[in-house]
Amino acid sequence: MKTTFPPVRLLSVIAAALLMTVLSVGTAVAKTELLVYTAVEADELAKFKREFEKDYPDVDVKWVRDSTGIVTAKLLAEKDNPKADIVWGLAATSLVLLANEGYFQGYAPKGVDKLDQKYVDSAHKPPLWVGQRAWIAAVCYNTVEAKKKNLPKPTSWQDLTKPVYKGHVVMPNPNSSGTGFLDVSSWIQMWGEDKAWKFMDGLHENIAWYTHSGSKPCKQAAAGEIPIGVSFAYRGAKSKAKGAPIDVIAPKEGVGWDLESFGIVKNTSKLDAARKLADWSVSKEAQKIYNEEYAVVAMPGIAKPVKYFPKDIIAKMIKNDFAWAAANRERILKEWQTRYGAKSEPKK
Repeated sequence: MKTTFPPVRLLSVIAAALLMTVLSVGTAVAKTELLVYTAVEADELAKFKREFEKDYPDVDVKWVRDSTGIVTAKLLAEKDNPKADIVWGLAATSLVLLANEGYFQGYAPKGVDKLDQKYVDSAHKPPLWVGQRAWIAAVCYNTVEAKKKNLPKPTSWQDLTKPVYKGHVVMPNPNSSGTGFLDVSSWIQMWGEDKAWKFMDGLHENIAWYTHSGSKPCKQAAAGEIPIGVSFAYRGAKSKAKGAPIDVIAPKEGVGWDLESFGIVKNTSKLDAARKLADWSVSKEAQKIYNEEYAVVAMPGIAKPVKYFPKDIIAKMIKNDFAWAAANRERILKEWQTRYGAKSEPKK
């Protein structure tokens, strides 16, 4: 039997369908696409996007992700015509460098006063950059591979220059990796130029290759490709939690670190969305998420110990001069590349 709708009912159905269409189109139009440059580990980005967009469903985060050095170089290359709306989760040393180039606009996110102020830009009011969490240098030592090769467990940076480790150490290239740069910068800050370069000369003799990623040396150590990887504590702890036979070591002389930070790009046309991400990033909820992987976050009273981090690592964090590191970055990287760059892995 053929079914027919009474005219009034038919009009109601059509009107409802049109309303649904208009609402769905309106929702799509209202969603702002936010271009975010970041160096945060790739396996964390989906979680951050999900949690932020849960609170701000009108914003669609689009990540542009690479290692710190590569992201920093990209930003500098785009200086006259910036593409990003906000730089998020990049090293404070890079943020300071970019701030000095006039890259950011000042903004005090809601709740920034609740952060430890040593993690917030103090040179400008409102701040041009705000810190989120610190990542800390560490050595990943594969106990199985080391036993096969009779390699003792190192306890200091200087241990890594001993002849027994020749060809058994991997570390990041500081030109590509923020972890590599924080290593080199911290050695110079701890020991002074002459002693630090002498140490790096000795270390270079034992290096098998330099990577273009800060996490890769630890991943390679965890996989048994190399016995010792100079990396950072988060990646070591994560690999160990997955069952890798590694020890995560904080060398006794002290460890370098840097601060994942964010800044709103000066010419963004998505200012409202960028400020929403900034506000969310200093919230208590975001700080708790940071602490799931990292032991040091910007908001006091939030951080709890992270499993498999070296117990004494926070006490070993050096007094890091971000302004000095930013001012000397180009000179240090050029010198390092001249001395040691020939051992770097090919760039993809």
